[in-house]
Amino acid sequence: MEIRELTEPAERREAVPILQQLWTDATAEEVMEWTADEEYHLFGGVVDDEVVGVAGVLQQRVLHHVRHAWLYDLVVDEERRDEGHGKTLVEFVEAWAEKNDCEYVALASPLAKEEVHAYYETQGYEKWGYVIEKEL
Repeated sequence: MEIRELTEPAERREAVPILQQLWTDATAEEVMEWTADEEYHLFGGVVDDEVVGVAGVLQQRVLHHVRHAWLYDLVVDEERRDEGHGKTLVEFVEAWAEKNDCEYVALASPLAKEEVHAYYETQGYEKWGYVIEKEL
């Protein structure tokens, strides 16, 4: 699998259906808008000229993580799961983060998604707290 940053609108548009598998309520326009943010990096895993998975990342600096990469969106196309593409994308994000002087890769996952937590734990991630939010 080749991994490249999807910066052009046509490249990002190709990733929309995959991102909508994760964000089922998001419209194509909403996905295109948030992936166009200049601080958001969308990496696509490509096999045979087809995007089979994506990882969306922002670099942040906060006290508890100093400089880190926040992995917002990691999803592999439903038909291509269990082929190792997710692990490859996570490893790519980790290498990219280290190259960009990040000390951590962090992410949030819904409490009920225990299989997702277990997946990340097999990749060396540790649960250490909660993300708490309030819709405004």
